[in-house]
Parts: sequence; structure tokens; C-alpha cells
Amino acid sequence: MKQVRPKKNLGQHFLTDLSIAKRIADTVDACPDIPVLEVGPGMGVMTQYLVEKPRPFKVVEIDRESVAYLNENFPRLRENILGADFLRMDLTKVFDGQQFVLTGNYPYDISSQIFFKMLDNRDLIPCCTGMIQHEVAVRMAAQPGNKQYGILSVLIQAWYDVEYLFTVEPSVFNPPPKVQSAVIRMTRNKVQKLGCNEQLFKRVVKTVFNQRRKMLRVSLKQLLSQEQLASIATSPFATKRPEQLSIPEFVELTNEIEKVLPVQDA
Repeated sequence: MKQVRPKKNLGQHFLTDLSIAKRIADTVDACPDIPVLEVGPGMGVMTQYLVEKPRPFKVVEIDRESVAYLNENFPRLRENILGADFLRMDLTKVFDGQQFVLTGNYPYDISSQIFFKMLDNRDLIPCCTGMIQHEVAVRMAAQPGNKQYGILSVLIQAWYDVEYLFTVEPSVFNPPPKVQSAVIRMTRNKVQKLGCNEQLFKRVVKTVFNQRRKMLRVSLKQLLSQEQLASIATSPFATKRPEQLSIPEFVELTNEIEKVLPVQDA
């Protein structure tokens, strides 16, 4: 069967360097003994290494041409090639409710959506590895006080330890992307509950980082009335900018805000 043509509308950039493909595939070994789900395998450059690992393995691919290619070239995987949209899948059904490692060369334009879905299914996914845009990887791993620290950093690091593993140059892809890529690994931390209203926590984080250069007493006007703002004016966080707050401090801020919000808004 002929090679699959990379499709711009699907954000496909096929990795061509086999040594890098193997390095990425081997990142799942940090989370042994549980199944692996690969997102967006394309022509199977990583799949060829993942399928050899002694554990259950499935791939999910939205591109019909790639699904046909995989069926022809990986006959032993045929029953485990899911022609579907990962973002619409019920992940509890992939391995009958079992936990699994998520991995892939993720399409750059939906990588954040993939990781938000991972967060929604964090009890199912103790480990996530793979390749994404360098800039996104840097944001995910950024620490407080860093200008790259933002919404993605806080929401992911609340539940996962993030490791930036290595950088990948554009020249090893077909077609080459216009940016560098990076390989990351996220491992579920021990946090079971944040200690605050988790929905409100997300709202607070997104609200203040949408005006990241402003002090919190200003950016929180999007969420609170003048009267409500006045009641948290003495908070030690009021004169800070969002990138200065650690995750425990965001939890504390969320609890302060919940006290002044009407029940239906909290």
C-alpha cells in the first residue's frame, strides 16, 4: 500500500527518524504493566515499537487512510485499531475500565484539548507521554515566577508531575513543522482532592491568567462584584500577579473567593 499523504487539516506531521520514534515509544516504560493507548499513529512509526511491548496495546486514529494503512501493515493489531476521534471517545470503554498509559505524536492544534480530556479522566490515566509543540511543553512544565507559567501549567501540575524529556528538531518530520517539538512525560501525583471547589479553581485560574499582567485585585473583577472584591482586599494575593502563585496558593485563593460568592456561583 502506498504511503499516507499528510493532511494539513488534521495537523499531520509524520515522524521519519526511527531512533527518535523508539525513544518516544520507550517513554511508556516508566509506567509498566498496564495497557497503552497511542493517539494518532499515522503510518505507525511509533506503533512498530509499542506493539512489541509485552502488554495490551491499542491505537486510535481519526484518518481513514491511516487506518487502512495500519490494518494492512500491522495485521496482528487489526482488532485493536480504533477508527475514532479521541476527543469524543468514552475512555472507560477502551480497556474495559482498566487504567492505561496515553501516548502519541499528538496533533499540535488539539494537544491542549487532549490533555484537558486526560485531566477529566485522570483516575484512568496514571501516565501520559508523547510529543507536542515545544512551546506547549515548556508551558506545561513551567514553575511559578516563570513567564511561561500559565493555565496549562497550573491545571496539569495540580494532578500530574511534568517532565520535559527532550527536544526534537523539525527536520525529522514529513512535512517539517515550522516549530520545534518536545517529548514530555506526565505522571499522576498523589493528590486525590485539591482541598477546594475544583470547578471554581478552574474558573479562577482561567480568569486571572486571561489578564496575566494585572494584579489579582484587578483581574478578579471578571468574577467578583466590587462588594465581593472589597471583602478579599486584605488577602495576601490581592496585589500579586497570577504567575506568582503556586498551586497551593491558588487553592487558598479559591477558598477565599468561594466564601464571598453566592452559592449558585461557586
